[in-house]
Amino acid sequence: MAYKIYIADDEKNIRELLKNFLQSDGYEVSEFETGDLLLCAFEKEPSDLVILDIMMPGRDGIECVKELRRYSCVPIILLTAKDGELDYVNGITLGGDDYLTKPFRPTMLLMRVKALLRRAEMSGAKKDKGKVLKYADLTYSEDEHSVLADKTAVPLTKTEMSVLAFMMNEPQKTHPRDSLLDEIWGFSEDTETRAIDETIRRIRKKLSAANSVATIETVWGYGYKLGATERTNDED
Repeated sequence: MAYKIYIADDEKNIRELLKNFLQSDGYEVSEFETGDLLLCAFEKEPSDLVILDIMMPGRDGIECVKELRRYSCVPIILLTAKDGELDYVNGITLGGDDYLTKPFRPTMLLMRVKALLRRAEMSGAKKDKGKVLKYADLTYSEDEHSVLADKTAVPLTKTEMSVLAFMMNEPQKTHPRDSLLDEIWGFSEDTETRAIDETIRRIRKKLSAANSVATIETVWGYGYKLGATERTNDED
């Protein structure tokens, strides 16, 4: 059975372009002019993946993500009109899995769609394994799909959690940037994207907000590795 994808974008030419391109690769695609129409359709019949433009009349992409995350873990790709919107996106706890900045190549969208659907399928297949990973004060639970810093929940998106769990699985290793792009997003090594850099930045910010001693260090020209700082006792 073909994967079902919903697209919401107020620009008709973009909706039709993406719909035709994804359909040519075997996906079942429905497109909507507004986020409200997509949400109504999703409530009646959920899709396997959602593509949302951020700036739409009525309920915009950000509000749609918030609504979907109340009851669904469906993979979500956000479309942004310019890089400046990313600061707005990153400042809100969304639950979106990936983003693309317009204009973009349809082939780039297809790669990300395939990567997210593959990850969702693998996550479902491994659900009964109940993996628990620990590093410094962090605990990752696959069953609960959560990360705790001591007893404080770290509000990570699915993509952020996948990156952190991948690194926690081999905590002493320096992870090449290309390996992370391939494992999490399914990108080839020659793909130019800031996806991993933006994701690492958001993880660092959330670990810091949770007062975790765990850090992600940059190994310049290569990749990233986990680290830890000494916890200070402010009560002394």
